[in-house]
Amino acid sequence: MKRSMRKKAVALKYDPSIDKAPKVVAKGAGKIAEQILEIAQRSGVPIREDSDLVEVLSHLDIHQEIPPETYIVVAEILAWVYRLNAEKV
Repeated sequence: MKRSMRKKAVALKYDPSIDKAPKVVAKGAGKIAEQILEIAQRSGVPIREDSDLVEVLSHLDIHQEIPPETYIVVAEILAWVYRLNAEKV
């Protein structure tokens, strides 16, 4: 039997001057996920797809810091975002 795959999205925020680790600021599935992605696109926020990471992060509460076991993957994503931002300058 084929499972239906609902789109999920998780938005993170990280301010190294005040946060110890990135925090979940939005999450959702289905239409909520689509809205999160639309807002990110309209706002110029880079979007990176990683279904395994989204699955882990979607279990966190809003404003909860990411768990230490995700630091390396999220750091790679943040480095990617920083490179994208540097290319725009």
